[in-house]
Amino acid sequence: MYSLEVLSQDKQRISVKLKNVPLLYANALRRICLNGVPVFAIDTVDIIENSSVLADEGIAHRLGMIPLTTDLSRFVEPSKCECHSETGCSNCRVMLMIDSGGDNDTTRTVMSSEITSEDDTVKPVSDKIPIVQIAPGQRIKIEAYARLGRGTEHARWNASNIATLIPTEKEDEHVLTVETTGALSPEHILVDGVNELSKRLEEFKMLLAELK
Repeated sequence: MYSLEVLSQDKQRISVKLKNVPLLYANALRRICLNGVPVFAIDTVDIIENSSVLADEGIAHRLGMIPLTTDLSRFVEPSKCECHSETGCSNCRVMLMIDSGGDNDTTRTVMSSEITSEDDTVKPVSDKIPIVQIAPGQRIKIEAYARLGRGTEHARWNASNIATLIPTEKEDEHVLTVETTGALSPEHILVDGVNELSKRLEEFKMLLAELK
C-alpha cells in the first residue's frame, strides 16, 4: 500500500517519507519538484538607462535569477493562455520596474527592494538581494517582464533549490526533501509535483493507447 508521511515542515523545507512507492516514480517526483513545477521569473528586460559599470546583459542576468513569489491560481503559462500573444497579457505576464534615480551622493548597492511590480502577488521573495553597485551620478532604469516557466527550460524557473531522495533502512522506503526558492511554499511544490506526475503518466498511457 502506497503512503506518504510528513516528517518535518517549515517555510523553507518539507521532508516526507514515501512507502512502497516504486523508485522510478519517487525519483520522477523528485525531479518534477526540482524543475517541473511552474514559477515566475523575469525573462525579458528593457534597459531604459544604465550608466553603471555592469553591462546590460549582466544586469538582465541578475534580474532573471531573482526568485519571484508565485500565485498559480491567478496566472497561466504563456503556452496555455487564451491571448495567444508573443507579448503576453495580464493573465500570463507581469511587468516589474526599477529606477535607482541619479541623485545619489555616495556609492551604494541597488537592492531587490527597489523593484516595483504591477501585481503585488509577483515580487522578489527577498528585499535583500543585491543587483548592482552604482557610484554617484550613475543610474539604472529598467522595465522587466516576468512569466511562468519551468526549470527544464532554464534554471531561473526552478521551483526548488534542492530536491533529494534518500533511502531509509527499510525496504521500499525513501525520504523526499524539497527546499523552496521562496516562489512557492514547500507543500505547494510537493502537491503540484504529485499532480504533474499523475498528469504526465495519464498522457503517457493515452499515447500508448494510440499506438496499439
